[in-house]
Amino acid sequence: MPLYQYQCTECGVRFERHQHYDEAPVTVCPECEGEVHRVIGPVGIVFKGAGFYANDSRKNKHKAEA
Repeated sequence: MPLYQYQCTECGVRFERHQHYDEAPVTVCPECEGEVHRVIGPVGIVFKGAGFYANDSRKNKHKAEA
């Protein structure tokens, strides 16, 4: 179940909610009952393995030819 982060436009409080994909997004602040919007944050991506850089794939080709 994904974790979504929201921020209130009136009081500025941030909060998180676990919600299913098919659930409607939260629209009311739990503190002041003002309007909220979903905050989109950065996502960490890690590339593992060979072949992500030009020099990685060249090393493999040279080894195969030798």
